[in-house]
Amino acid sequence: MARKSAKDRLSNEINAGSMADIAFLLLIFFLVTTTIVEDKGLLVKLPPWSDEPPEITKLKTRNVFSVLVNASNQLLVRGVPTDIKDLKDRTKEFIMNPSRQDDLAESPRKAIISLKNDRGTHYETYFEVYNELQAAYNELRTDEALKRFGKDYEECTNEQRLQIRNDIPLILSEAEPTSFGEENTE
Repeated sequence: MARKSAKDRLSNEINAGSMADIAFLLLIFFLVTTTIVEDKGLLVKLPPWSDEPPEITKLKTRNVFSVLVNASNQLLVRGVPTDIKDLKDRTKEFIMNPSRQDDLAESPRKAIISLKNDRGTHYETYFEVYNELQAAYNELRTDEALKRFGKDYEECTNEQRLQIRNDIPLILSEAEPTSFGEENTE
């Protein structure tokens, strides 16, 4: 019987037959156990798409609260330079419109907030402005809930919230952003 050499006896091969199975099982494990983070952003309900042109409505300028944000992140509210920290109070005052007593009950339903940004506006500034406008409506709704039902808006039933939202609807119109340095024509 011939003797086998040392080279034949020691094999440097590794059995990799089951490596593909192990890799596949690991892949499935990580796919199943990984949680995918959802994108967060503004929760805005857009109107349904329509091929019909929108109805042209002539708005009274006294019912429009225009907020312009330029590329330098400065606010112009109804033609007056304003600080972001004053925006919520000015918005609340405009929505409730205490100066017009003849139609006070209809006042919040006629208030339209018009927001226009420059394309150079920082996202942080946009979100700050949007949050201040939303906070104005939230505070007004909470005040109304306390007055009507004696409890916070968040503690109200869905029917009570709907009543308050019908009386103080969030009407926010966002115009197409202008390009940096483009003239605003309004």
